Amino acid sequence: MQSAELILGLLIAVAALVTIARRLGIAYPIFLVIGGLLLGLVPGVPRIEIDPDLIFLVVLPPLLYIAAFFTPVTSLRANLGIIGSLAIAWSSRRRSRPLPLLAR
Repeated sequence: MQSAELILGLLIAVAALVTIARRLGIAYPIFLVIGGLLLGLVPGVPRIEIDPDLIFLVVLPPLLYIAAFFTPVTSLRANLGIIGSLAIAWSSRRRSRPLPLLAR
């Protein structure tokens, strides 16, 4: 029963943070990250360990899809040089080491 209460509390916290972010006009992922960091500093909160593969395969794809769907094309074109250079730098760095998901 304690895990159900914890999940319900986290869902309420997420809803509150998203509502506050929308009212302030700030991107809600920023508020969620800050809220998660603050939640990690609260004493007495049980430690939750999640498999990284679960995050990469279940949580990350919907977030990236929503972010890509609502990204204005003008902003994408304005930042295309930065995005491209970061992608090239990341892929060249990863070429020397295999990805952890593929190394298993």
